[in-house]
This record gives sequence, C-alpha cells and structure tokens, in this order.
Amino acid sequence: MSASVNVFESTSVGAALAEPPPHPWDDAAQGWNHHTTAIRTWLHDATAAMLDAAQLTPGARVLDIAAGAGDQTLDIAQRIGPGGAVLATDISPRILALAQARLRAAGITCAATRAADAQALDLAGANFDAAVCRLGLMFCTSPLQALQGIHAALRPGGRFSALVFSQPQANPCLVILARTAQRHAGLPDRNPYEPGSLMSLGQPGVMPRLLHQTGFTDIAVQPMAAPFVLPSVQHYIDFVRSSASPVMQMLKALPAAAQAAAWDEMRAQLQVFSTPQGWAGPNELLICSATAGINEPPSPT
Repeated sequence: MSASVNVFESTSVGAALAEPPPHPWDDAAQGWNHHTTAIRTWLHDATAAMLDAAQLTPGARVLDIAAGAGDQTLDIAQRIGPGGAVLATDISPRILALAQARLRAAGITCAATRAADAQALDLAGANFDAAVCRLGLMFCTSPLQALQGIHAALRPGGRFSALVFSQPQANPCLVILARTAQRHAGLPDRNPYEPGSLMSLGQPGVMPRLLHQTGFTDIAVQPMAAPFVLPSVQHYIDFVRSSASPVMQMLKALPAAAQAAAWDEMRAQLQVFSTPQGWAGPNELLICSATAGINEPPSPT
C-alpha cells in the first residue's frame, strides 16, 4: 500500500477546532443534536446497512463525511476498534463541535474531527480504507465533485457507501414540507431533483451514473424503507422546526405569525400518517455502495 497522508495529527477529538466561518446548517446544530435518540432509532437499520456495505473491519481507517452530531461516527468507532481511526467531517462548525463532545464523552480515542465541505475535502492521498456519507451527499450542488474528492481520499480498492433520499413518490412527508414552506415563503415550486435539494439524487439511475463517472466499480444502489415512527405528528413537526435546515431557511425571514401558519398547515397535512399506535411517516432511502478504482477516473460521458 502506498504511504498515506496523515490527516489525524492535528484534529484529534481532544483538540480545539479551528474557527471556520458560520454556515446555515449551524442553525440546525442544536436541534439535530437534541433529537439524536429519535434520529438514531429512525436510521438504525439503514445506518447498519450502510456500514455493512462499507465493509468496515477492525483497524480500518474510515472517513465519515457530513458526520453531523456524530451518531454514526460512534458506530464506526465501535466497528473498527481502538486500533482503527475515523475522521469525521462536516460543513457546520457548530454541529461538528457537538460531535466532538459526544465522541469525547464516550471515551472514543480513535476519532478525529475536521470542518470541511464535502465538495472540498482536500484529502487526496489520505488512503482511507472506507468512506461513508449518511444523508449528506444530496445537499451537494455538485455531487460529482464531492464523489471525486471522496474517491481521491480512498486507497485503491477502498469502499464507499452512502445513504440518500430516493424519489418524491416514496417520500411524501418531504414533499409536503417542501411545497408548503415554498408556498408560504412566496417561492416557486422547485424541481424535486434540483441539485442540492433533499431528493436531488433520488432520480433512478443518477447515483449509479455519478459513481461510474467518478471511477468507482462494484456499484450497487438499493432502495430501503425507513419510516420515521414517533409518538405524534407534533413530535415530527418539533423535529423539523429545529433540525431540518432546508425548511428552516425557507421560513426564516417570515414574521413569526406567518411561520406559525406554515407549521400549522404542515401539521394538518402530515396528520394523515397518524395511526392508533402513533405517527409513522413514510420515507425511502437509497443505499449506495461502490469500490474505488485503481486507475484514474474516466472522463464524464
């Protein structure tokens, strides 16, 4: 194996983070952290499938892209053990600081953190054994650029796996949230596959094409149901109001009364997914996995 660029020396969990500029996702950091237990339950099976697809082994060096508050980073650390190493990156300095605190509190010694845009990782030659990205890749306005950076950070034969939302008809809650927020904010309806949006990578065939263009092989993309089960629709609204940055940003400039009207309408529409046992919002994810090629990635076709 070729020599690896050391990306862990100055980014250990115990070290202070550099102070990058603030990012809109900072507004959702505390909410995402507060709802970690609900998110962990919601994504438990999907996260396990993503990590299985990454083929993590004890002692592996793993890159966790868009790590958020560090929930899946803990799972990675448990799989690779103290002899491995995981670098958690996120575009939001505030949410990454929460991940750092969570890892430190858990006594994790094999983890490091670094603030980084997924489209500008700057980790070429790091020779990671695996890279994962849970519900982050779809927010990239240039996912091909992000995948190229991920490919460059992997050793030849390294594994990549990701979770992204699939198409709109399988994610009605996301459609309700987006369309209602857009209407109340006076924004035109957006193409659900618009780059950087929640379901931008859900269009059939898009992820396999992007992975192939990047130079990955052994490509697999499979749908997986991931219903969000909560005690009530109000619990879901509370989660979205504090954690879902795209919706939060659309409504942020509205007066308080106008924001309240938008949330009330969302709640009324989402009530359709209430059951005698609680609220169960349908969601479908795509589990995407591939192997880093040995040769230079092919030119886009």
